[in-house]
Amino acid sequence: MDLSPGQTVWVPLGLRLVQGVAFQVSTERDWELTRPVHAVIDPGLALLPHQLSLARWVSEYYRTSLFSCAALMFPPGFHARVVPYVLSTVLGDQVPEGLGEGQEEILEFLQRRGRVKETDLLKALGSRAAARLRALVQRGLVLREWEAPRPRTGFRHVDYLSLTVEEIEARRLAAVLAPAAPRQGALLVHLAEVKEHPVSLLRRLFGPAAVEGLSKRGLVRIVRRRLERDPLAGYQVVSEPAVTLTPQQGEATQAVARALGGETRERAFLLYGVTGSGKTEVYLDAASRTLAAGKSVIFLLPEIALTPQAVQRLMGRFPGRVALYHSGLTPGQQVDQWWRIRETVEPLVVVGSRGAVFAPVKDPGLIVMDEEHEWTYKQHDAAPRYHAREVALKLCELTGAVFLAGSATPDVATYYRALHGQYRLLELGERVGRSSAGGPRPLPRASVQVVDMRQELREGNRSVFSRDLKAALDQALGKGEQAILFLNRRGAAPLVQCRECGQSMRCRRCDMTLTYHAIGPALVCHLCGRRSPVPATCPTCGSARIRYLGLGTQKLVEEVGRAFPGVSVLRWDRDVAKGWKDHLELMERFSRGQAQVLVGTQMVAKGLHLPRVTVVGVILADLGMGLPDYRAPERTFQLLCQVAGRAGREELPGRVIIQTYMPESYAIRLAGAQDYRGFFDAELLFRRRHLNPPFGRLVRFLFAHPNAVRSQQEAERLARSLRDEKARRGLTDDVLGPTPAYPSRVRGRYRWHVLLRGRDPETLLDAVTLHPQWLVDLDPVALSP
Repeated sequence: MDLSPGQTVWVPLGLRLVQGVAFQVSTERDWELTRPVHAVIDPGLALLPHQLSLARWVSEYYRTSLFSCAALMFPPGFHARVVPYVLSTVLGDQVPEGLGEGQEEILEFLQRRGRVKETDLLKALGSRAAARLRALVQRGLVLREWEAPRPRTGFRHVDYLSLTVEEIEARRLAAVLAPAAPRQGALLVHLAEVKEHPVSLLRRLFGPAAVEGLSKRGLVRIVRRRLERDPLAGYQVVSEPAVTLTPQQGEATQAVARALGGETRERAFLLYGVTGSGKTEVYLDAASRTLAAGKSVIFLLPEIALTPQAVQRLMGRFPGRVALYHSGLTPGQQVDQWWRIRETVEPLVVVGSRGAVFAPVKDPGLIVMDEEHEWTYKQHDAAPRYHAREVALKLCELTGAVFLAGSATPDVATYYRALHGQYRLLELGERVGRSSAGGPRPLPRASVQVVDMRQELREGNRSVFSRDLKAALDQALGKGEQAILFLNRRGAAPLVQCRECGQSMRCRRCDMTLTYHAIGPALVCHLCGRRSPVPATCPTCGSARIRYLGLGTQKLVEEVGRAFPGVSVLRWDRDVAKGWKDHLELMERFSRGQAQVLVGTQMVAKGLHLPRVTVVGVILADLGMGLPDYRAPERTFQLLCQVAGRAGREELPGRVIIQTYMPESYAIRLAGAQDYRGFFDAELLFRRRHLNPPFGRLVRFLFAHPNAVRSQQEAERLARSLRDEKARRGLTDDVLGPTPAYPSRVRGRYRWHVLLRGRDPETLLDAVTLHPQWLVDLDPVALSP
């Protein structure tokens, strides 16, 4: 690709980027071609125009390097940190004038060694050489270059053997060769029938000599083909024709259709529909119209666990036009899917988790975000800490695509914006089933009952199952129906304690108790993953009186076995489902009826359609309510409503029993009533009072350091700087903290955080200088961990 002077193009990683000659580098990770030069660059790796604009926006909005944003859009593996190299530009033995102390030594080193890694030079000449080297670079006496290694994962190729002659001629020659070279003749006949075949297999079947013999005769040639590692290969998919829509679904699809057709200026929609109301049918209709118009669809899901069921629906409706793109694939599959999306001419439906919003889709016409309320759409563990919803909205703005978000429990801020015109609000208020003729028919919602476990204890019931839940399970299992038991805690026991001295087993690296996992067995830290053997005696006092307290999914499976002998149970959590195919296998096993009870964490609460499930039991609804996070009630309400929606999704009526020690909590009480609008109104009053989103914005500053005192001092310094700058500028933003973060220590590093809250906190954010170790999270969706 020839570049005209002044043209801006992103350069693929792996090429040498030269400072001061053709490339201007603002930091070692931000690369942009800005000088008027001519070069040949692999056009397959250049960012698409809208991707370049999107990368710039993400970088500016989330205050992170442009490289880290652009790297999200390159093929997997192109995230390696670049390596700086240096070389001298001084010719021969000339000694430039005006050299400072130690600079001549650097030039002599480079003239002797040639081009070297900058780290090797500093290691040889000492750390003081760094400043001297920078001065030489500025004078043009030393050239600094950056290189990024090619990713280890590339294409996979297979050599095929094919004929160079026509089929009839091959058969004639086979008959001629058969008496003297029977294997060569047999190979010719085989190739005449199959056209081409992998060379490695033919060598095993007919022998290497036969392959070489035909090659020497010029009758065959070897063709190298790229083999796609397709994650969808072997998927059993049943064709799914379009269905008759309900009036509410029809109104929603028509509104989206008008936007897709350019009849209205509306570009963002919020589809608020109760669980089981048929939101997916609206998505599929919009996707069908988008593909028919020659544009592609990006279909975002909050969890990799949900991709199998979504992919089955989409492949059934759009066979051959679905691409899968998420981190649960193997590196090779990710690479092949990236290139398939980039190179395929016909429009596709790209399905994946949050990172799929950066897939190289040339002409997106629709972005669907299912379960838009989920916090997993926010990247929190690495920069850039983007939210896929905001990135998707910006991508739609840049490309003219339509954004369609859906949820039974929308994010409070999103619903508020929809009520104030930033989204077009579409509503589906009724559950929908299918009649025997295939038409839609209304379904009643599952009945929901909140059980006070304190009262159960008072009346002598010490089981993990309330009497109502036990009776409901007995009845459903006796009829051959299925049940889901939801407990958002892995392992067997969250607390291991000495009954003699009261000491609990804690992680040595984190401020967190260790969870007992019966399968292993081991004590596991759910923050850093550290595993420790189960102690026979207390490490503090030496007592053997060790007690395992609390309940996790492993222990719950045992409790089900004791309470309901002979009932088959499946467990679905991160310990048993490590890859996306594990999720698929578990879902298919339960759908086929290989188990009657499914025990799981929040994976079982989201988006699953399991018609034979009639009972859902929430074992402990209070988990998460005590976290120091203003979103804790909202997250609890959403989880309870979502898991309740798994019951009674077809002709069998559903029943949901929520067990709690906090029945007076408005989040639990309104979840029991399935009253989203009531929860929204109550939550909005609280947020308005404290200027929390959507009435204000939050910025979280997190500092972590191995030294506890150093961490606290740096947090106090930043808080003072923010307050001083706030007073100087006369701003009204709130500076909250500093306080120890929760948990206060993770992986041996002590953590403190400061919160900035206001209508425009970026003004104050831009005014302060931050230590490089500060983590800055704009619009955080969680304040812990």
